[in-house]
Amino acid sequence: MQMMPQMGYDRAITVFSPDGRLFQVEYAREAVKRGTTAIGIKARDGVALLVDKRLTSRLLEGGSVEKIFQLDDHIGAATSGLVADARVLIDRGRLEAQINKIVYDEPIDIGTLAKKICDFKQAYTQIGGLRPFGTALLIAGVYNGGNYLFETDPSGALLEYKATAIGSGRSMVTELLEQQYKEDLVLEDAVMLGLEALYKVTEGKLDITTVDAGLAELEKKQFRILKAEELEPYIKKVIEKAESETESEG
Repeated sequence: MQMMPQMGYDRAITVFSPDGRLFQVEYAREAVKRGTTAIGIKARDGVALLVDKRLTSRLLEGGSVEKIFQLDDHIGAATSGLVADARVLIDRGRLEAQINKIVYDEPIDIGTLAKKICDFKQAYTQIGGLRPFGTALLIAGVYNGGNYLFETDPSGALLEYKATAIGSGRSMVTELLEQQYKEDLVLEDAVMLGLEALYKVTEGKLDITTVDAGLAELEKKQFRILKAEELEPYIKKVIEKAESETESEG
């Protein structure tokens, strides 16, 4: 039987190369790395999600760029990578949450929903004629008195984090989080820490039109996307703090 040429392993179907690699999955991860930065941070009283929307034109309406979504009353997700792929996964997650509610008459727990989305993603790495999803999700939520943050990979892999980031600024944000993250943070501190990280990633290009944030609040047992007027004071504080630090260094 004739061996497939090396270049054949990264064509339309996802097959293993002789050294055990799935090139299509690796390319999907590259699509995520080129996406905008999304950050998730667990706090004592909930979980904060923050994203850089990176408007590519001043003619764009900022509100039309969606990077944070509601999956259920108590669960939200932030995305990085191919937006259209993310939308399919978000719709799938919402469907799974509603199925659970109808079948079991109770909200779905965050880990179960994350696994169901990952099972769906993993199937696309095995079935001929399909390609992996070029997007990663940060799934955050509150359930039964606990708060949870999961990261999903294009391969269908799943990890739970205290704080993490996806997208183009991942390495820079992760370095900052490892230095400054504390487990006794409250949500306000988590939002400030996330915004400070985005400020560094965007090299100071941070304003209300280029950032979205969502909070899973333990007390209210709900996830909600922050309105512009709620987020604006945080952004002002971060910019003022950065400017004062620059002046003191100068």
